[in-house]
Amino acid sequence: MAEPAAHAAESFAGCRARAARTVLDQVVLPGEELLLPEQEDGEGPGGAGERPLRLNAGARPRVRVVCGPGLRRCGDRLLVTKCGRLRHKEAGGGGGSGVYWVDSQQKRYVPVKGDHVIGIVTAKSGDIFKVDVGGSEPASLSYLAFEGATKRNRPNVQIGDLIYGQFVVANKDMEPEMVCIDSCGRANGMGVIGQDGLLFKVTLGLVRKLLAPNCEILQEVGKLYPLEIVFGMNGRIWVKAKTIQQTLILANVLEACEHMTADQRKQIFSRLAES
Repeated sequence: MAEPAAHAAESFAGCRARAARTVLDQVVLPGEELLLPEQEDGEGPGGAGERPLRLNAGARPRVRVVCGPGLRRCGDRLLVTKCGRLRHKEAGGGGGSGVYWVDSQQKRYVPVKGDHVIGIVTAKSGDIFKVDVGGSEPASLSYLAFEGATKRNRPNVQIGDLIYGQFVVANKDMEPEMVCIDSCGRANGMGVIGQDGLLFKVTLGLVRKLLAPNCEILQEVGKLYPLEIVFGMNGRIWVKAKTIQQTLILANVLEACEHMTADQRKQIFSRLAES
């Protein structure tokens, strides 16, 4: 009884390690191991010469790879940590380098350093604002983390205000910390969002899709009505049009586009344009 079980475990372990470039845009599962181009044997993907990721490859050419959401380096291995489709963005040098990540349909947000998010101010604690960003705990925001802010010139931030900022500290052992300035001390579009408009929540996958270069959905939406729109990587979108009716229409269209085909989107946009 123990021998067949051990044989099955060995077979499963042998099937887990696959070349990353052969499973792009395919579904990967937690626990799978992925091989990068410099680790593939001359026999090609799937050959017996493949082995798990080695970070210290010696004389092998070094390939700079960034692990995005859904992937993790554990020792000398590259592991999949959540279910979804494997994506890859090629770097300028090519050769398999760039960013690998798993695109999944999830709503729970985990703060990541450098992410631009939309938060809600929930409390004031001395010189620190507590901001709800949809994570497991609120983020902290200093009153000095605004453009032109000083001890005498404090920003006008009230409880309930919407804040658009980015994370400068985000890890599992520390409280997330936000700022509303870039590396040059400029706001660059960050800060308190206007009082009008509508804030709604979508999946993280839809936000990444809308922020992709040359996104057709945004191009079509921009042709309908003049609008202001802010995207947060935490799955929150703020939109404002000339009227409340137009604002609600835009919000409903953006939410529905996630599950529409290209032909269905064209029909919806053509109907709205006619009306």
